[in-house]
Amino acid sequence: MVCDSNQHIVGSLSGGCVEEDLLEKLVAGELANQSPQFFRYGESDEDAEKFGLPCGGHLDIVVEPLSPTTECVAQFEEIHRYLQSRKLLVRTFSLQTGQTTLSPTDLPIECSFDYDAGLLTHTLGPTHQIFIIGAGMVGQYVAEFAKTLEFNVTVCDPRAEALDSFEISDITKIQDMPDDAIRKYAHDNQSAIVALTHDPRIDDMGLLEAFETDAFYIGAMGSSRTSAKRRERLAQLGITEIAMNRLRAPIGLSIGSKTPPEIAMAILAEIISVKNSFVQESADSSQVRDLAVS
Repeated sequence: MVCDSNQHIVGSLSGGCVEEDLLEKLVAGELANQSPQFFRYGESDEDAEKFGLPCGGHLDIVVEPLSPTTECVAQFEEIHRYLQSRKLLVRTFSLQTGQTTLSPTDLPIECSFDYDAGLLTHTLGPTHQIFIIGAGMVGQYVAEFAKTLEFNVTVCDPRAEALDSFEISDITKIQDMPDDAIRKYAHDNQSAIVALTHDPRIDDMGLLEAFETDAFYIGAMGSSRTSAKRRERLAQLGITEIAMNRLRAPIGLSIGSKTPPEIAMAILAEIISVKNSFVQESADSSQVRDLAVS
C-alpha cells in the first residue's frame, strides 16, 4: 500500500481492516516520521477484535518513508523499465539502514521479512496477463472476470468480425494469427495462454507457439475426446511429451460447468491455482538453491 501526504491511498494492507487507523497515524506523524518503522496490529486480543483480525492472528507492517531524492527517482525509473519489459525484480529493503537494493530474477520470490536482520524482500513484476485466443462467448466471460481479478487481458483473433463483437473495455485486442501475437505479447512467465476458438487451425497454431514460451499456464477448451485428438495432432507436429504435459485440456477445474460463464469461472479458478502454486514452487526452488550454495 502507498499513501501520499494528501492522504491518497493506492493498494491495501488488509482489505480494509486497519487502513483507517493506519492513515490516522500517518497523518499525525506517528509513524516513520524520520526513519523506517516496524509495528504490529493484533498484538493483543483487544486489538484483534477492534480491527477485525482473525482470532489469534496479527498483521506485521513495515513503513518505508520515501522522498524524491535522485537515488530514489532513479530506482523507480529502473523499476518502471523492468515492468514495461515484463521482467521481474527482487527488491530488498533494510529496516535498519533504510537502503534498498534491486536484483533481476527469472522467478518470483515470495514476500518475506527477516525479523532478526530487519530485511523485507519481495518481487516486483508486471501484472499477470491472460492471453485469450478466440473472441467468442467464453472468451468474453474470461476477459470480464479476469479484469475483476486485476489481470491484464489480451484477446487475439484473426477474424475481424469476431473482434468487432467483443465489446469489453480496457483490454488489448489484436487481429492477427495467434503464433505471431504470442511471440510478441505473451512469452513471459507472468502470462497465461488460453485457446478458446474451437477451430484447430487457429488454436493449434497458438499452442505450438505457446509451448515455446515461459507462460505459467497453457490451456485449451474442448471435451476429453477433442483434447485427445488435439494431443495427437500436436504430437505429429513434433511436440514432445514433456512439453505436452504443460497443456491443461480439457481446460479449467472440473466443476461440472456447462454454460459460458461457468466455464470461464472454472478456467480462471485453475489459472489462479496454478499461478499461486508457481510462486510457492519458485520460492521452494530458491531455498533449495540457497542450501546447495551454502
